[in-house]
Amino acid sequence: MPDTHEVRNQVPPLVGYDVAADPALLDGLRRAGAAWAEDEVHELGRLAGSAQGQEWGRVVHENPPKLHTHDRYGHRVDEIEFHPYWHELMTVAVGHGLHATPWRQDRAGAHVARAAKIVVWNQAEPGHMCPISMTYAAVPTLRHNPELAATYEPLLAATEYDFGLRVPTTKRGLIAGMSMTEKQGGSDVRANTTAARPAGDGTYVLTGHKWFTSAPMSDMFLTLAQAPGGLSCFLLPRVLPDGTRNRIFFQRLKDKLGNKSNASSEIEYDGAVGWLVGEEGRGVPTIIEMVNNTRLDCVLGTASLMRQAVVQAVHHARHREAFGAKLADQPAMANVLADLVLESEAATTVAMRLAGASEDPSQQAFRRLALAVTKYWVCKRGPAHTAEALECLGGNGYVEDSGMPRLYREAPLLSIWEGSGNVAALDALRAMGKQPESVEAFFAELDLAAGADPRLDDAIARVRKELADLTDLQYRARQLAEMMALALQGSLLVRFAPKAVADAFCASRLGGHWGNAFGTLPPGVQTGAIIERAFVG
Repeated sequence: MPDTHEVRNQVPPLVGYDVAADPALLDGLRRAGAAWAEDEVHELGRLAGSAQGQEWGRVVHENPPKLHTHDRYGHRVDEIEFHPYWHELMTVAVGHGLHATPWRQDRAGAHVARAAKIVVWNQAEPGHMCPISMTYAAVPTLRHNPELAATYEPLLAATEYDFGLRVPTTKRGLIAGMSMTEKQGGSDVRANTTAARPAGDGTYVLTGHKWFTSAPMSDMFLTLAQAPGGLSCFLLPRVLPDGTRNRIFFQRLKDKLGNKSNASSEIEYDGAVGWLVGEEGRGVPTIIEMVNNTRLDCVLGTASLMRQAVVQAVHHARHREAFGAKLADQPAMANVLADLVLESEAATTVAMRLAGASEDPSQQAFRRLALAVTKYWVCKRGPAHTAEALECLGGNGYVEDSGMPRLYREAPLLSIWEGSGNVAALDALRAMGKQPESVEAFFAELDLAAGADPRLDDAIARVRKELADLTDLQYRARQLAEMMALALQGSLLVRFAPKAVADAFCASRLGGHWGNAFGTLPPGVQTGAIIERAFVG
């Protein structure tokens, strides 16, 4: 049968390109002393942009994991079945050290290099980053029990992905999960009712129900439970040292909005055996470093999704014609695309700055506060940014084949994971109250850009004024977090970004020349120079 007509004006697939061709990301990598990792970052970028990498990502979302609670004879097995491509993705991530490897590397910039790899490889498929992030974040918490750390840290940092249930010390590499929240408490983990009873041999016996367990297929979990001395942190392997299954039972997998490739579950501890990590009654302070490290990964993940979304939007607009001209050449679309690029660059720049702060013990006060406000703002911007990028493709972006709906469904997760909006904003207040030095460190960072742009100077002055007013702080928590996050992004862009980017950001986000939607940048912005930074081929 002959074709009814010739198909024209369709956009060629964006495939066979280097995802790491991201000037903001590479500049951040170099500034933080991790230029030595650039070749490996590009290697991951080419794989993420290849037909094979894209196929892995598509297929694992169309074939989500399956829970098998029992075998055919009625025995408990509590196994989760994944598509083979999931294991391919995990093999790449672990093999390139995106998990806990930096903790074992005695090299400046190791954590920054990992951050850049996360931003790049996450664009191939974000779901499998959950167990990767948990494994990375588990190490500093595990170090509160030196004996456990000595046993398991080398395996958590190993660059071999070894899937399957076996005694952890017999495996070539391990993956860790986290199990904190319960039905009655959610983010209020102090309301947990899971009980931990000392067994008399140095272990504890745990009984309770966990409402949301990340990566239940992991080899071990860090979890919170009520011990005699109060809420405490424990390590629970799925297979005990004697080879028997720990009494950790999977109840169901969550049917989530997005993140379909990754398993999230409800689990029961029915006399499960655990080892204390840290002191009894110090569960939250013990595990908080794990939470903060996963919060950084939320920022990195959002920056990654933003970058992929705007790259797709720019690619489409450069090839698609409407009303006699390329979409990207039309002023209204140029305004939208440039605005999306600004948001993406600001997110990437601050994410890499926070990754760099993770390397320096002297910057922990800055990181404590800056991470809280950044996690609030950047992750909150993700869904709106992805929705606007999807709209740039019109109806083509609304269909699954484009990949944009998958990005759109993934975006809200990063704002919810490890503390949704109010939790993150209130945590910023908590940091300022408990660690006043964090406020001094935050403003010291902002002041490095003092005098470079009057709009930034005014924004910083407004932040100082707002923080000096102690009335209704909790009511104003989100407003304060937003102002602080924007001032931080502005200060970094003024110092490090091209003038076209920094000027447009300050004019819109800080100077008030901006509307309530993307595509409302003021006249005079160099949209072409900004959009060029998201063109990859």
